[in-house]
Amino acid sequence: MTNSPEKSPIVGDFNNDHVRRVLLKLSGEMFGGGSVGLDIQILTRVAEEIRQAVEKGVEVAIVVGGGNFFRGVELQNAGMDRARADYMGMLGTVINAVALQDFLEHAGVPSRVQTAINMTQVAEPYIPLRAIRHLEKGRVVIFGAGAGMPYFSTDTVSAQRALELGCDEILVGKNGVDGVYTADPKVDPTATKLDYLTYQDALAQGLRVVDAAAFSMCMDNNMNMRVFGMGEDGAVTRALLGEKIGTVVSSTPVE
Repeated sequence: MTNSPEKSPIVGDFNNDHVRRVLLKLSGEMFGGGSVGLDIQILTRVAEEIRQAVEKGVEVAIVVGGGNFFRGVELQNAGMDRARADYMGMLGTVINAVALQDFLEHAGVPSRVQTAINMTQVAEPYIPLRAIRHLEKGRVVIFGAGAGMPYFSTDTVSAQRALELGCDEILVGKNGVDGVYTADPKVDPTATKLDYLTYQDALAQGLRVVDAAAFSMCMDNNMNMRVFGMGEDGAVTRALLGEKIGTVVSSTPVE
């Protein structure tokens, strides 16, 4: 585990030739403000913060969760078939994706929803090259319906989409915590926030940030992940722009 000085962001100067492209993972809990349904004030704020980054040239792809409506594992624990429960969870993510699209459009940000389950009356099918083209044209692309298959979390889908779209890093927005800690800060008052750590350290020490499959995919493909808190105003914009915020998780120690 490391906690060393930060390197320069992947893209901090938007006057150079490289265009920053990121994958933002938003949990269902964010959409509902910790409750069932949609929190209008939170969606309005997040859409505005995304707009500020897009106007500065950042290409933004978003994977949304659906925990504010359905959680496959919880439904399975209640006795439902896991595959059916997961499909219900995927449909919940589509509701969130369409809602976010609407709030982004109201904020003046052109956006498209792509889903892994075909539902052409409300969204495009997931086509990587089409998604890349949307990003190049300054549109935000929101991915719903997870992987389109049961037993895959939206964390894993975030890693897969980021790699396939050639993103610079994955940004994981969290509720109630502003990064990765040595322990659960809600339980252990001695827990300290980490600025940096490796995927190997996170897995070895059981630091549950995202699921192990997503961690392994990022680690094997040298994809950096930044975990940050959603509670502070402006946090989404700062993360999208590549500013120092939250915790960076990488395949190799940051020097």
